Amino acid sequence: MTNAETDSGQPLIAHLIELRVCVLRAVICVFVVLLILLPFSNQIYSFIATPLIARLPEGSSMIATEVASPFFAPFKLTLFCAIFFTIPYILYQAWSFIAPGLYNNEKKLAIPLLISSSLLFYLGVAFAYYAVFPLLFAFLTTTAPDGIQIMTDINHYLDFIIKLFFAFGVSFEIPIATFLLVRGGIISADKLAQNRPYIILLAFFLGMLLTPPDVISQVLLAVPIWLLFESGLLMSRRYGKSKEPSENEDHTAD
Repeated sequence: MTNAETDSGQPLIAHLIELRVCVLRAVICVFVVLLILLPFSNQIYSFIATPLIARLPEGSSMIATEVASPFFAPFKLTLFCAIFFTIPYILYQAWSFIAPGLYNNEKKLAIPLLISSSLLFYLGVAFAYYAVFPLLFAFLTTTAPDGIQIMTDINHYLDFIIKLFFAFGVSFEIPIATFLLVRGGIISADKLAQNRPYIILLAFFLGMLLTPPDVISQVLLAVPIWLLFESGLLMSRRYGKSKEPSENEDHTAD
């Protein structure tokens, strides 16, 4: 093997090994948290199902239409919770992998962004559970035609709420995305402000796309997206001006 092949191949192998270590650490963390939460899987499912159960008509209940559903539905939810609770550590592992290739000023910005993005995702999930679900299920459980008894399958309910959790969690990252767009020089804050009507329209389109086909959940997602965009725009106007790294600035990339 020539020196050129050695120089080009060795860093790639080293980076792949480092990536494998970061991924392995994240997987182990998720696995450990999963083991801790497994004994409480039924209680976790009962907690997540409370917004629907509390609004079911008298005599109705949730059902399991498959033999293994009473086990697999709580297990799937517990796995989702394990990933949910370890998001900060997973993001930290991702940051530790890319950190050597960042400038010093970028490193200083990375940690606040990781913390704020995690908090915003948790805030979005909490907003869905405490604000959206009660209104949504109160509406849906009163719209059934006469003679139809509402008995929701536990697997279908789980798939439904995970989609909503993900939709609201990701949507609450709008301020971070707006800040990064301006900070990276992809678009200016003034240009985003000029396109506000289109962004509001896009927010309602995303609300229609990511939520069930009812007006309440669509509006409850679209309005926060719009307000979060405004907060991201305000933050980018204040802190979004990036500085070009000087030639003498230390760069820690390999």
